[in-house]
Amino acid sequence: MKTLLITFLSFFSLQFTAQNQRFLYEYKFVKDSTEKSKSETELMVLDAIKTGSKFYSLKKSIADSIHQDRLKKNARDFSGLDYGLVHYVVEKTYPDFQIEFFNVFEMDKYKVTEKRKLAWKILPDKEKIGELNTQKASVNFAGRIWTAWFATDVPIQDGPYKFHGLPGLIVKLEDKTQSHSFVLKEIKKLPIDYQWESDNKIKSFNATISLDEIKYKKQFLDFRNNPAKSLRQIVSSNQKINIIDESGKPLDIEKLIKDKERAAKENNARDNNVLELDLLK
Repeated sequence: MKTLLITFLSFFSLQFTAQNQRFLYEYKFVKDSTEKSKSETELMVLDAIKTGSKFYSLKKSIADSIHQDRLKKNARDFSGLDYGLVHYVVEKTYPDFQIEFFNVFEMDKYKVTEKRKLAWKILPDKEKIGELNTQKASVNFAGRIWTAWFATDVPIQDGPYKFHGLPGLIVKLEDKTQSHSFVLKEIKKLPIDYQWESDNKIKSFNATISLDEIKYKKQFLDFRNNPAKSLRQIVSSNQKINIIDESGKPLDIEKLIKDKERAAKENNARDNNVLELDLLK
């Protein structure tokens, strides 16, 4: 009987991993640590295929698709697009789990190859979440202590954001302060020929810039303190630049820069609880 059980689980694992799957997570997060009652929510997608996975915001993906479609049609109206609150993308390769993180600051897109390892501690606690039987694990990552609940019934060693490496899909993930959490809401089958497109191939205003973790942290802090830096550099280089509002009316560049800098200072005061807390230290 034991041999049959192992054979069945192995068969199930092969069947499952051979399929392209979409895992939908509800991401809840608190931006301001002084107001924990005010949380934001974003629906996140983990697309897993044979070669790897891509984790991204559903809202951003829809907005990007509409934006690209309008570009193809030579449209100039990009109003009404909702890019959501989460702009980063995380890509993982299988089976080595090399991780590439993409994020956009102003008009520049950055790529960072993740080098940090996840030293999971698997705990004996078990819990049923929805229809899935899960087990508890914990890890210290990026300035936070995280608790994960993983399901061996879903034999894929992946999860939301950069988290991976447990013997089953991460169904629920929450940090110790309970201000960042990911909860699996739905699993969908994707077409057998589905392939997600790497953010490396998606065109942005400028070429993608590759940075190591130290340089990315510096860039992250620089953008928080100087959000209009790229725009100022363009203006100072005497390049012709014409920015219009949704109605097509030209905007005053200097006023736009000052407004962005003022808004950034106000936003930074409220946005003090980023997912990777180490970035602020």
